[in-house]
Formats: sequence, C-alpha cells, structure tokens
Amino acid sequence: MKNTCYLLFVLSLLFTAVESNGQRTKHVIFFTDKNETTFSLAQPSSYLSARAVARRTKYGIAVDSTDLPVVEKYVDSVRLAGNVTILGRLRWMNAVIIQTNDAAALSKINTFPFVKKRDSIAYRKVNARLIDNKSYNITPYVSTNQRQQQLFADSLNYGNTATQINIHNGAFLHNIGARGQNMQIAFLDGGYFGYLSNPFFDSVRNQNRILATRDFVLNETSVNEDDAHGMACFSIVAGNIPGSYIGSAPYASFYLLRTEDVGSEQLIEEYNWGSGAEYADSAGVDVISSSVGYSTFDDPAYNHSYADMNGNTTIVSRYADLAAKKGMLLVNSAGNEGSKTWKYIVAPADADSVLSVGAVNSSGIIAAFSSFGPTSDGQIKPDVVSVGQGTFLSTSGGTVGTSSGTSFSGPNMAGLATCLWQLFPEFNSYKIIETLRKSADRYTAPHEQYGYGLPDMKKATGILLADLSNSNASITNCTATLQWNSKDLSAMQYIVQRKLPGESTYTNIQTIAAKGSTFSAQNYQYNDVATVAGIIDYRILQVIDTSTAGYRAYAIDSASVTAGSGCNTTNINDPSITIKKVQLFPNPIADNSLQLKFTEQSSGRFLLTVYNTTGQLVYTEQYNKPNGIVTHSFSLNRLAKGSYLLVILKDGHRYAVEEFVKQ
Repeated sequence: MKNTCYLLFVLSLLFTAVESNGQRTKHVIFFTDKNETTFSLAQPSSYLSARAVARRTKYGIAVDSTDLPVVEKYVDSVRLAGNVTILGRLRWMNAVIIQTNDAAALSKINTFPFVKKRDSIAYRKVNARLIDNKSYNITPYVSTNQRQQQLFADSLNYGNTATQINIHNGAFLHNIGARGQNMQIAFLDGGYFGYLSNPFFDSVRNQNRILATRDFVLNETSVNEDDAHGMACFSIVAGNIPGSYIGSAPYASFYLLRTEDVGSEQLIEEYNWGSGAEYADSAGVDVISSSVGYSTFDDPAYNHSYADMNGNTTIVSRYADLAAKKGMLLVNSAGNEGSKTWKYIVAPADADSVLSVGAVNSSGIIAAFSSFGPTSDGQIKPDVVSVGQGTFLSTSGGTVGTSSGTSFSGPNMAGLATCLWQLFPEFNSYKIIETLRKSADRYTAPHEQYGYGLPDMKKATGILLADLSNSNASITNCTATLQWNSKDLSAMQYIVQRKLPGESTYTNIQTIAAKGSTFSAQNYQYNDVATVAGIIDYRILQVIDTSTAGYRAYAIDSASVTAGSGCNTTNINDPSITIKKVQLFPNPIADNSLQLKFTEQSSGRFLLTVYNTTGQLVYTEQYNKPNGIVTHSFSLNRLAKGSYLLVILKDGHRYAVEEFVKQ
C-alpha cells in the first residue's frame, strides 16, 4: 500500500512538472461533423447496449447524432499528426481528448478541415478536487444496540443505518419489495479502494452485481487501488451486513467509474466525468450517483464564477443535462461550501436536470457546510437534502464509521430514488425528480440551503400512485359500477367513498383488500345501489400503509354517475330515509307554491335542494327551522313542468328525500 501511494505521489509530481513549464499538454479536439461515420442511427445496437436502446424506446427518446461514436477516421488523423496520445473519445460533444507536447502536431491538427476547435486543459487547485475537500475524514464507530432504533415493522435489520434510511421513510420502499433489484447505478468518483475485499460488499461481489469498473484517469479497468472516497459513497448504497449496516439500495447492480484524479485537479476531470456519463449511458445504467463538484482551478484563468452556476455554462453541467436527456436519473452532491468564501453549490449540482442534494444531520437540521443556492439564474438548488452530517459508512478497513459531507447525503438519496423508480418504471427520470421534490417537507416554502427539504418516500409513492391510477363509473338500473386500477401489494387496501347530491363531504362506504402478491398493477370493481337521483361522486382512497403508527391513505382517483328520478329511497331499506320526517303538499302542484311540513319537533339548519330527472341541481335554499311542527313554503315559479326530487340535508347530513311533480 505504501508503494502504491508513493508511486501515485511520484506520478503526481511528474505531471505537475510537465504542466508547470508553461505547456498545456492535454487538449480537447472538437470535430465539425460525423458525416463519415460507419454507424447508422437505424442500427443503434452496434454502439449502444440493448438496455440503453430499451431505455430510449420506453421513454420515447430518439437516437440522434450525439449517440453516434466519433468518426474513427478523424481520430486516426489526429493520432498520426505527430507525438499524440489519445486519452478518450467524447461522442456527445463530438470530440477527442489528447495528450501531446508536440507543437508541430498541434499546428497540423489545427489545419484539418474536420477540426472545429481545440481547447487546452489546465490544472486546478489541489484541495478543490472532491466535494468534501479536506473535510473527508472517516471516524471509526463503536456499535451499540442500534436495533432499538429500527421501526418495528421493518423487514431489514438496518442496525446503524436505521436513522438515515427512515428519515425519508425509506424502509417503506424496502418493505414492499423495492431494494434496487434489476436497477443499475453508476458511481462517478475518485476511486474505490479495497472494494474487492471489503465485507460491506460481500453480497454484491458474490452475486456478481458489480457489472464493470473503469478508470478514465489512467485509461484502465482497475479501480480497487485508488482513493477510498468513492468506496465510502458506494458503501452507503450497497452495504449489506444485516444487524450492522444496510444501504439505501442494497440489491441494485453497480458500475464503479473513476473520473476524478485526487492527486491533482485538472479541467480534464470535467471531461472525464462526461466520459463516465457516456459510458454509463451506453451500458444502460438507470441512475448516476456523483459526489464530485467543480468551481476553482489551479490555473485561475479556468476558474468558474458564481455566474457560471446556471446549469448551462460549465462542461460538466452540460454533460449532466445531456445524460438526463438520455433518460438517466442524475444525483449529485450540492457541495460543502456553505461556510466558506465560495458559499454556493458547485457544478454539476447547478444543472436543472440534476437532483442536487444538500446535507442535514440525523435530526434533519442543516449542516453548516452544506452549500447554498439558488443557481445564478434563480433555480431552487439544492433540490433536496439527506443525512450528510454523521453519515454511517464503511471505513477503508471495512468497519462501520461515520463521516460528514454532501458527498454522503447524495448517495443515500440516490439509492432511495433508485428504489422508488424501481416501483414506477412507467415514469421517466424527470418525473421521479419532480415527485421527490413534491414529497419533501419544504416543498411549499423552499429554502436556500434545504432546497425543497427532506423527501418522504411513502408520500412520493402515494403521489405516483395517484398519477398512475385511473377509474370510471357507470350506472344501470340505479346500480353504479365503479372500476379502477392501481399498483398495490396485499398489505394495502382501498376505501371507496361516496358523496351524494347536496352533500359537501365524502363518506366511506366500503373497504376492499388489495390483492397484489408483489407490488404490481391490479384491477378492481365495486357496485353501489344509488339511493337518490342526481350526480353521485365517488372517490377511491388507497391505503398504502395500514399500520397504526404509519397509516397513510392517498386519493388516487374519482368518478361520477348521474342517477335518474327512479333511483330514490323506495328502492332501498334505509330507515333513516324512509321514515316520514317531512310531508309535501299539494303534490302534484298546479301553481308555483310548495308546502313542506316538518313532523319532528327539534330545530335545525336545513339545506333544501331540488334536482330534475337528469340529476341537475335546479333549486337550493338554506332554512333555519325553529322548534315544533312547522310548515315552510317556498316558490318554484322558475321550474318547468315535470318530475323533481327534493333532497333535504340537516346540519350537512342527508335528512329526507321526496319526489314531486309540477303540472
């Protein structure tokens, strides 16, 4: 390990020496076109994985020229121009990254007709490399009986992570089966030291759920010997040691991509990030978790300003938005600049299509270091917050530790967002981000550090169910048939509610058990006998948590029917209605005056409503009845000849129903 660190240190000095002599040896060459490509938009399977093509098909994303690889003929010409090394290809920006100190080669490259421009790449400040900067420090944690912190109904034994999962009601997702299965997450970071032997990742390794690794800094595949920052972030999502540590998406599959050179800071790392995002996209990844950020550079000429934090200026933020357009969900830490001179979020957390995550402690209180928003163009950033102060994670030695930084709140949220999306693949990544914002506790009053606040996964599930579900109702011979569909699990249930003509609130009329053996789409039907004429409204509540402590119900849809004049109280055995509490006379009425006699002694506030045979409300009147048997007269001179239904409400509740005819 010492030799490895020493070698990296020597390499860092060598690269610094090369750059410090005034020459910028790394460059990005942008091409004008892809006209001579050997690939076709009609056959994307030759350059995109089947999973990547399926994502585009599912969400209606067209394969376009940015998906095509750069023209290899152009790349060969650049490579053969002199002493030139190809470091990477950038298909989305139609460019190639090179390294050379051959001035003649650069001059020649500039003359090529297919070369649009050349950008040199400078180094940045050494301690501006990771989101966490110098604050990245893991403290070993001596375990106590963390099981006591776990919710009684949790099916996973979280141990130390109970708080950072359940501050978002994350266990709800895990308990209904969403733990990341069949979802793919790519990490973009500075290294994953020791992941091949770390016990946190035993199940991931044994089940072959680390799908690939790639080092875009050194152009190799191994990432096990590099910095431990990415490993710590990875552990927050993938860790699985029952009773001690459970991550936020422990059953997902993963790509570990190194894009950050922690030994020095170069602008090239923004391009490395782009290379990693392109790689993730072409592999078919669902979610990218990134805990890096960029603001200042070793060469001040390349520094970003706060004005650049508008989501459209920096290379890395432009790449992040491009990645989102390809259908991936991007989660990025907001930055640790809150108590520093810079103060604000760092790129790519400013990108409008990125879910940027600030940091709070386990009590939901903002961490002072968490970066401020908004973006320079006024976007609410960060979007949300998660536990990033005192976050439980893996130490380099594979034991439980704690550390602080938005680097760690980001992965926690990325894992839970992955589980949520697992339940609702019908929706695209933008919808998932929007829903997480809406579910957060500050959605109606966002804050410059909290953003929209702490997302609630149970509430987010309810929001998406309401958007996904639908219902319809019809009526035949006074029997209303209500049909609806939703996703559910057998532990859930539905409450059918009804609102009769003249009523201002819904009443529960039936509870129906959900029938999904796994969380999946189900269809339901319920029949209800109409008791009155007029418009009858129905509403379906889906109870997604039936426990006493965690009860949650969401209105998922509503529908209405119109009951005709024949649907009255004579069709049902309802004592509260059939008792003659009122008398109408004359009936039929020949003139415009109708007498209403109340046979009960008690006083009350009454609402008199009249409906025609189509269920239309044609008359309404408030009447405060005094004590005693009284007769109330009201005029119906505006009504046409025909049959009508009088529905009387007392103190907001149905009191009596009578038919009458106007001749």
